[in-house]
Formats: sequence, structure tokens, C-alpha cells
Amino acid sequence: MTTLAAVAVTTATFLGMEFVAWFMHRFVLHGPLWFLHRSHHVRHPHTFERNDFFFLFYGSLSMLLIIYGSDTKDFRYWMGIGIASYGTLYFFVHDVLIHGRMRFWRKSRNAYLRALNMAHKVHHKATRRDGSEEFGLLWVSPKYFMLAWRKPAPTRVLRQRSGSVSKV
Repeated sequence: MTTLAAVAVTTATFLGMEFVAWFMHRFVLHGPLWFLHRSHHVRHPHTFERNDFFFLFYGSLSMLLIIYGSDTKDFRYWMGIGIASYGTLYFFVHDVLIHGRMRFWRKSRNAYLRALNMAHKVHHKATRRDGSEEFGLLWVSPKYFMLAWRKPAPTRVLRQRSGSVSKV
């Protein structure tokens, strides 16, 4: 497989995963698998939630594609890389930035990331199977961009060693 074809397959898979994620979230997680996904929509004191098991499906699929395509680096390998890339980005954007499950990336001044965060917060207003909106991860409705551009970005407060505070 040529380098250009490998890049094309990886990119197409990565972009296609946004549709797959939206479809699965809308019709499967908020459908027959709500009993697992519900843990993600309600407050709880646990570090992990039942919803975290979904990464096993996509991680296993990615791993199998990479393993079975690795001998010849055929399309399966590059599809696995695309799924793994999407999963990695999903982890950092959804779990780290939006939900703050790790405390190293809490706020962003970037309008796109702020719009994405707003859309996700609207999605989580519904604590039941029905009534949610905004099911994707990377695609954001234009109305949230408008809100992000109108609402001022958060001001970062840097603490200096002497105890004084400066704004950036």
C-alpha cells in the first residue's frame, strides 16, 4: 500500500468514526444499551462507570485490525490506526477536557473546544434515555460556536511563587 493510500485510509477511518460514534451514541447507547450508558449521565462517587466498558469494544476492534493487517500493512492496519487515533482524541477531549477525569487540562480559551464543551453539557442535561441532543464528539452545531464566540473565554490565573496572582 502506498503512503498516500495509507494516509487516505487512516484519515477516512478517523473521520468515519465521528459518524459511527454519533450513530452508536444516539441509537445504541441511548437505546438498548442505556443500562450501561446511564452511568455516564448521572452523578456518582466512583472513579469508573459502566459506560467505560465501551472503550473495550473499539479498542479490541482497533487492536485486531492492527494485528491482522500488520504483516503486510494493508488497509486493515491503517483502519486500526484510524480507530486508535480517534479513540485517543476521544479520550483527551471527552474524558480529560470535558469531564475533567484527569486534572491536567481543565479549561480552554479555544472557541471550538469551548463550543464542543457547551454542546456536551447540553447533552448531559438529560438524565434519561430520551431527550438528549448533540451526540457526536468532534462535530459541533453552529449555535454553540455562536455562544462560544459571544461568551468571553475564561481568564487564566497564574500563581507566582511569592503568592501574588497575575492574569493572562
